[in-house]
Amino acid sequence: MGLKPEITQYLRQRATLGLPAVWQAPLEVIRANSHLSVALAQPLIDLFEVSHKVISGPTSNLPVRIYRPSNEKNLPALVFYHGGGWVLNFLDIYEPALRKLAKVGEFVIIAVEYQKAPEHPYPAAFEDCFYTLEWVVENATNLGIDQTLIGIGGDSAGGNLASAVAIKARDTNLISLAYQLLIYPCNDKEMNYESATKYATDFGLTTQAMKWFWDQYLQSSKYDSDPYAIPASAKSLSGVAPALIFAAEFDPLVDDAKNYHSKLIKDSVSSFYKEYSGQIHGLFNLSGVTDDAELLYSDIAENINLILGRDK
Repeated sequence: MGLKPEITQYLRQRATLGLPAVWQAPLEVIRANSHLSVALAQPLIDLFEVSHKVISGPTSNLPVRIYRPSNEKNLPALVFYHGGGWVLNFLDIYEPALRKLAKVGEFVIIAVEYQKAPEHPYPAAFEDCFYTLEWVVENATNLGIDQTLIGIGGDSAGGNLASAVAIKARDTNLISLAYQLLIYPCNDKEMNYESATKYATDFGLTTQAMKWFWDQYLQSSKYDSDPYAIPASAKSLSGVAPALIFAAEFDPLVDDAKNYHSKLIKDSVSSFYKEYSGQIHGLFNLSGVTDDAELLYSDIAENINLILGRDK
């Protein structure tokens, strides 16, 4: 099976825009181009409450958005870190997807706008994301969430950040995380796997772009064995939160997701893996383009609630 027809059409439409690759234009240009995201044209479903706050992070004030599906107290929570290669994107792009996920899953989502590379390279985004988890844990009562039912997650670079936060949460005994949600994560900087070659171009995210993103984020080889920067470099993942991993068939990162799933299993960590046939990197934000985006939200919600022991 090849690409889904609607994805082929979507990629053709994107190509007609003639946008430069991320390494071909100034930073302000590629960031401006992210405002062309198809997600920004999607309608916003009604939710019980969406609140905007600013929390004081380690080195910067951090905007957060809290998506609450109902006024029920002691709900589970997902602390979400968005993708964009640690360089791009902003919470408005994720608003349609996160509203839907909060509603279908019946859990609270707290999303953070962390600092971006290259102006703020590693460890800034990672520290912002870990701090956000600490803030959620400390403010669980005020947030109306159950401290024992907190998970973390993210897509792409956000999946990397969630993987890293899960490792540090284990290392510091901050909290026994209920789960980690990893949507086509980028956890292996070297990318010496088949999909990085097989799907290197023509499927949205390119391997060259991914390598450029890594260079903006780390800016040095001194972090090559730091599991908080490169989770795949961890000597052991034993003791980290159970994982839910979702990937797309035609994604240069699909083998990254598979390999991390295998590493988790090898280290005796419960891990669920699902791959969407005919789909590409960025599926999480393709509601309105493909029905598989809605299926992804449903699958995420179902599996989170299953791991939490909720009958939803």
